[in-house]
Amino acid sequence: MYKIIIDSCGELTEDMKKDGHFASVPLILEIDGKQIYDDETFDQASFIKAVAESPNAPKSACPSPDAYIKEMECDAENIYIVTLSAELSGSYNSACLAKNIFEEDNESKNVYVFNSRSASIGETLIGLKIAECENAGMSFEQVVEAVESYIEQQHTFFVLETLETFRKSGRLSGLKAAIAETLNIKPVMGSTDTGYIQQLAKGRGMTHAIDKMTKCVMEVTTNCEEKVLAISHCNCPERALSLKKKMESLAKFKEIFIVDMRGVSTMYANDGGVILVV
Repeated sequence: MYKIIIDSCGELTEDMKKDGHFASVPLILEIDGKQIYDDETFDQASFIKAVAESPNAPKSACPSPDAYIKEMECDAENIYIVTLSAELSGSYNSACLAKNIFEEDNESKNVYVFNSRSASIGETLIGLKIAECENAGMSFEQVVEAVESYIEQQHTFFVLETLETFRKSGRLSGLKAAIAETLNIKPVMGSTDTGYIQQLAKGRGMTHAIDKMTKCVMEVTTNCEEKVLAISHCNCPERALSLKKKMESLAKFKEIFIVDMRGVSTMYANDGGVILVV
């Protein structure tokens, strides 16, 4: 038996929720002193409204080690944890601490923590890869090796409708944000090899920026027919579907699926942002 625990920055598809092997551990969001758990009670629409109306930047707190341990206490022999990039959150370190504590009294269990070096559906795809390997009959060690290799080859891209959260948090100067908004500039961002964020390109308007993003995707993606591509969106299903159709026109992927963003991704993507991972 196996269990896959993913922090709530990673979206679980409906099939994953029904599968029985997956569990989500919530991060905690905060806006103007109000704490919001990123679990099944999360209301995306009200959160987007609160973020837009507040002069302050939203914050997030990673799951506690105890939250991970509660999910690890199960019948599964092989337990895998997938977290938000260690460069962006303390979730990975919290999960590692939970693993060390749990193993003191559960020496017979196999536990491994994957640093996704990504976020959102990047974590989702890693969880699905773990399940694929387990269902193929691989040993625990083989699963870890195969999935770490998969993470090395994974690429994350995203385009934001607004840079307001970055401005409010001080990660972008007010002047730069104002210029970008006035000129309708949308940056195309992507993950680095270590899991941090870098700017890859920029476009005038969302349509141009998404075109730039798809170009960036195709420049680094080979053997498309063997790969699953995932798209996550924040309250813009039509935009996500349009992006899916565009990627289908560019290459034949093994599969392309779309999910709605969870809380932590919504915090930065804001209304209209899209994330693509392959």
